Amino acid sequence: MKTVDKELFKDVGSLIESVDKVIAIIPHHNPDGDAIGAAVGLANILFNRGNKVTIIFPNDFPAFYNWIEIKAEVLFYNSNKKTSKKAIEHCDILFCVDFNDSSRAGQLEKTILEFNGPKILIDHHPEPGSFCNYIISDISYSSTAEMIFDFITVTGLVKFMDKTVAESLYTGIMTDTGSFSHNISDPNTFRVISALLKFGINADEIHGKVYHNYSTDRMRLLGYCLNEKMEVFTEYHSAIISITQEELKRFNFMPGDTEGFVNYPLSISGIVFSVLFIEKEDHVKLSFRSKGTFPANKFASTHFNGGGHLNAAGGEDNQSLEKSVQKFRQLLPVYLHQLINASEELK
Repeated sequence: MKTVDKELFKDVGSLIESVDKVIAIIPHHNPDGDAIGAAVGLANILFNRGNKVTIIFPNDFPAFYNWIEIKAEVLFYNSNKKTSKKAIEHCDILFCVDFNDSSRAGQLEKTILEFNGPKILIDHHPEPGSFCNYIISDISYSSTAEMIFDFITVTGLVKFMDKTVAESLYTGIMTDTGSFSHNISDPNTFRVISALLKFGINADEIHGKVYHNYSTDRMRLLGYCLNEKMEVFTEYHSAIISITQEELKRFNFMPGDTEGFVNYPLSISGIVFSVLFIEKEDHVKLSFRSKGTFPANKFASTHFNGGGHLNAAGGEDNQSLEKSVQKFRQLLPVYLHQLINASEELK
């Protein structure tokens, strides 16, 4: 196990010693595989223990995660605001998983900040905010799901583990490492994977359910983006994909359809920085990915109101899609030296 603050783990564990404690769990807005896997894994083990547990998702998650078994009550704030707020207001303990700032909870931010009971953050993103009473944060973890497993182990909750918990946590680790293609240098990641496999989960089957379960429209959108919307800036070792709202409608966009699109340009020889621009109603959503030493998170935080990990970050821009892309192009010369260095180091 990593050198984590085991005393903090135990302090949090002591808060949930009684099965009478009602617990709510909130992952971030637009939940990805790690947010879903971490939230469900924690919820299921607490449910197995005997607690009343509710997961409140800020909005819907992609359909290709529907196979994950959730034993706890599930609410979606975007479609059930009143009940979701009541569930949070009446819980004894609130867990916030896989986000480092209250704003990442979307419309649930105000409800989280107003909650007066113990708030616990479990997350692996850098620079966590101070909106929770207990902050369990470590950027060296591959995923929040991996952190949840260590939390479960330290607090003795591991005796309530079952296959559903293992499947959820495995999914979180698998998706946040790009199916074990990045952020996998720490032996602890594979120690946890080995432990999860002992619960009889089928890793091949889980991979297929997540990565081989897309709609025809999603595949056509991907092909269109790679053929028509990808721009490669060879001299800057960078590439972008930009998608308008009209284009999303054309391909019957569903939540999760663009997941992973930002990674494709990094498969091009010499490209170390990739950005996906998606036009929303009142802003532009950006996803950043990089290889090597190029700091995608600093680029995102400095110029696009974002943040994240060294090689994976997100951001937003309140300008139009056209102006947002133009802004990015104008920034590339400023980062030329760093981009060249990152490329050279990978040779």
